[in-house]
Amino acid sequence: MEPLPSGTDTLFVLLGAIMVLAMHSGFAFLEVGTVRHKNQVNALMKILTDFSISAIAYFFIGYAVAYGTSFMSAAPELAVNNGYELVKFFFLLTFAAAIPAIVSGGIAERARFYPQLIASAFLVALVYPFFEGITWGGNYGVQAAIEQHFGAPFHDFAGSIVVHAVGGWIGLAAVMLLGARHGRYGADGRVIPSHPPSSIPFLALGAWVLSVGWFGFNVMSAQKVGDISGLVALNSLMAMVGGVLAALIVGKNDPGFVHNGPLAGLVAICAGSDVMHPAGALITGAVAGALFVVTFTMAQNQWRIDDVLGVWPLHGLCGLWGGIACGIFGLEALGGMGGVTFMAQLAGSILGVLIAVVGGALIYGVIKALVGIRLTEEQEYEGADLALHRISASPGS
Repeated sequence: MEPLPSGTDTLFVLLGAIMVLAMHSGFAFLEVGTVRHKNQVNALMKILTDFSISAIAYFFIGYAVAYGTSFMSAAPELAVNNGYELVKFFFLLTFAAAIPAIVSGGIAERARFYPQLIASAFLVALVYPFFEGITWGGNYGVQAAIEQHFGAPFHDFAGSIVVHAVGGWIGLAAVMLLGARHGRYGADGRVIPSHPPSSIPFLALGAWVLSVGWFGFNVMSAQKVGDISGLVALNSLMAMVGGVLAALIVGKNDPGFVHNGPLAGLVAICAGSDVMHPAGALITGAVAGALFVVTFTMAQNQWRIDDVLGVWPLHGLCGLWGGIACGIFGLEALGGMGGVTFMAQLAGSILGVLIAVVGGALIYGVIKALVGIRLTEEQEYEGADLALHRISASPGS
């Protein structure tokens, strides 16, 4: 019988939850630094309020969808084992709330504030936990079927697919439904350089906060002190630096690409950080860094997908690569720990993408039809959601 969680386990998971909670400030400042100056306040408010809405949606609905656990019992029942289940919820909430934080970066500068909050609630209550429960909760027999057909269950240790690919592909659906920002493309389809990042230092700060917090995201996904692995930490580090150097070279020293490089590498290593050899993690991160630069450039310039922070290339495509890479560099033949197969990783990764695209398109499509999700051209020109810019009425003004 597996031993009951200890107080040390509870503290361990709580510290992980705090580290990942801090990552949400990284999401905020990454977006603040990338959008135009007039939309900085909107970006800050979106991340904070999205997290709050996510907490409510996941507490009352999402966690039960994923794991069948309700928090409607009396407090003494909830507090057993030092309240381990409660801090586990807190930890996994910070993962769930990353979904609207990721989407926020893609639809920045032209999405209406309150319809986006509604979308966030449905994403965290239903779409995300549906696939989370399949992968980490063993729901609906999907993992058993993948193992039966492909020799191993789908492996995603810390969420390359469950969190990042799902968030990135939902983001793509939302971006396509919103359309490009006004003035982003000319009549000939070329990018008009009228939407420059407002602050490279803020962008860099966001990237650093996310990178540091990611070691809580990955290492503490073990969820118990006895299961912690230094291999996860080193693999995360190697993927991070691989992403930086690849983005530096392929992106030709562009600071925006360089500071997204570590994020690309860390997105990709989440799935296989516990089973890869560090050399495999380095390659995984480097491929992700290059993949982000190339696909972000193509999406913006050739496909005219106005994804402001590049959340589809960064989280969607690098997350997809990470899920598949786990089935390559996690193999014993390539120095990995084994217990994974390429086809199981491919099947699970594709399933996650399909659920994300369908769920995202459905939620944003319905909200678009019922209440609208796009700012007017005048509102967009003045600055996203004018009501949020009443700074003169704020405390201390």
